Amino acid sequence: MAKKDKKLIVILGQTATGKTDLSIRLALWLNSKKTQKELNIKGAEIVSADSRQVYKKMDIGTGKITKKEMRGIPHYLLDIASPKRTFTIVKYQKLAYSAIDKILKNKKIPLLVGGSPLYLYSIIEGWNFPKVKPDWQLRKKFERKNPSQLFELLK
Repeated sequence: MAKKDKKLIVILGQTATGKTDLSIRLALWLNSKKTQKELNIKGAEIVSADSRQVYKKMDIGTGKITKKEMRGIPHYLLDIASPKRTFTIVKYQKLAYSAIDKILKNKKIPLLVGGSPLYLYSIIEGWNFPKVKPDWQLRKKFERKNPSQLFELLK
């Protein structure tokens, strides 16, 4: 996906502010025959931008939408990662771009919905992440330091 030249609708906000309900209502409207004809589209589908809902079997604490609540609207990037494995922003971004491209290819409008700023802005602003492997020894060294020591290092 060429990041800046594709259109999508973004619904973002804090936890429990009605983003999911709004996205479903908007998608249902965009999927109506009348709206499709007026806008020359084939509907809308939803791409989740929630850093917890990507994980399988983490439904209750995350407020993850149920199949019934989806009301037939396709959703992407829910239940795609094991909580036992590392899931990075780079992986999320790649999967999100792929989902958005698929939706656009089908002449539908992607709705990017969530409250995880890192996920949202990586897509909205098209962030590029360096291909650097984690330095686990350095991380262990920093984990042994308290916040004051880390702040001194930053200064």
